[in-house]
Amino acid sequence: MVLDNTVLTVAVPVLTTELHASTADVQWMINAYALVQCGLLLAAGSAVDRYGRRRMLLTGLVLFGLGSLAAGLADTSGQLIAARAGMGVGGALLVTATLAVAMQVFDDAERSRAIGIWAATSALGYAAGPPIGGIILAHLPWGAIFLVNIPIVAVCLVATRALVPESGRVAGGRPDLGGVLLSTAGLTVLVWAIISGPERGWTSPVVLGAAGAGAGLLGLFVVWERRVDDPMLDMHFFRDRGFVGAVSGVVLITFGATGALFLLTQHLQFVRGYPAWETGLRMVPFALSIVLLNLGGVAAWLIRRLGLARSIAVGMVLLAAGLAAVTQVRSDGYGVLLAGLLVMGTGCALANPAIVEAVMRAIPPEKAGAGAGVDGTMAEVGGSLGIAVLGAVLNARFAAGLPVALAGAGSFPAALAAAGTDAERAVVSGAFRAALETGQTVGAGAVLAGGLLAAGLLHRAERTTGAARTPAGPGPSRPAVGRRPSRPTVRRGPSRPTVERLTQANTRS
Repeated sequence: MVLDNTVLTVAVPVLTTELHASTADVQWMINAYALVQCGLLLAAGSAVDRYGRRRMLLTGLVLFGLGSLAAGLADTSGQLIAARAGMGVGGALLVTATLAVAMQVFDDAERSRAIGIWAATSALGYAAGPPIGGIILAHLPWGAIFLVNIPIVAVCLVATRALVPESGRVAGGRPDLGGVLLSTAGLTVLVWAIISGPERGWTSPVVLGAAGAGAGLLGLFVVWERRVDDPMLDMHFFRDRGFVGAVSGVVLITFGATGALFLLTQHLQFVRGYPAWETGLRMVPFALSIVLLNLGGVAAWLIRRLGLARSIAVGMVLLAAGLAAVTQVRSDGYGVLLAGLLVMGTGCALANPAIVEAVMRAIPPEKAGAGAGVDGTMAEVGGSLGIAVLGAVLNARFAAGLPVALAGAGSFPAALAAAGTDAERAVVSGAFRAALETGQTVGAGAVLAGGLLAAGLLHRAERTTGAARTPAGPGPSRPAVGRRPSRPTVRRGPSRPTVERLTQANTRS
């Protein structure tokens, strides 16, 4: 899912030419997926808990595959935007169901490592998208970047049916349709305002109106959830100081990290002149370090030794330090960038699983889907805010550094094209470099503040309870697949086909 969004960065020129897409069309090809996915995450998490995690995982895969097929066969910009929105519906189910399944299947000893691997795949998809997209577009039509999902979805469908146990219907009561409508509408409108702010202007009536409407709808959602008998999202979760700290940290950390990495990719493309696919290739060490530290179990071991609060604090200090090094150390070579990316990757490998686990452990196991929905929603909101706000900081700082004659240029390429002399082009390049440094520094500060805030609130919550919590989730753990439980525990019953076979055998006997 993550790769399918980042892969579009290298396809923009082709889509613009072959589909006659405008700049607004291209933006919506990318944003339609994220907008729909973010709006549905809370509702998807509730559906995962209510109707079964494997069932919703299979449903998400089917919807994602159908959306990919429609996107690959699209003939117009409108068709592609609609297909991307459909993929967002499947993506919302997949984000919540996969994390809920990990919480269900793995026991206390394995859960930290499983969540680490789950979180590491996002970083891998983020970095792998541009180079993979470049390779596909070099040999195949643009539709192949979507059609390649079809065989992957088919394999995942078979594997899910064979390997993933069903959780069954664990939530009672009527479906909370009011909560679904209010949360979906509120989040969709709010994220639209965030995405549209840099383009339309933060003070424009449309953006301000959308932001106010989104905030109002989410306020009504909170009131509704506190009064309804079977709420989609139990508001009592927010009385847990550790849960509030983890959620706040998710927003601030993704705000700084996503925004700063977005600016870093612009630095590599516009300042250093790398094409999009080569930019992605140079970012691979960042993702690779996260994956290796989690696959090797190093990150899970450190989280167990340090605890959640210290792991988040140490990881975010490392991430902020790596961002600061990449930003402040002047060097056109790759050595400084490589060192900074490895430090950033180490920080993410440690902090990301810890903060996801901090969110999930504050929620009962039977509500793991709701916890995954909250975590995914906060990450999407924080990431969208990071790109929008730090992008606005970049644009304001860049405009302030331009010569008077070029003050009306709306972007770095436009200002560079309008520059008439080498001296003016040097001033434009210097202004853009300074603007990038300012934006990335603000992002590093947000990462550091978010990590320390989350760690502080979690530490206070642990001291308040007076219990030395381990990083694992609350409640009795389920036995790992293929293991004998070390103590009496409630086993999952046999699956429906197994029950039918036993019934038939008893009847024959």
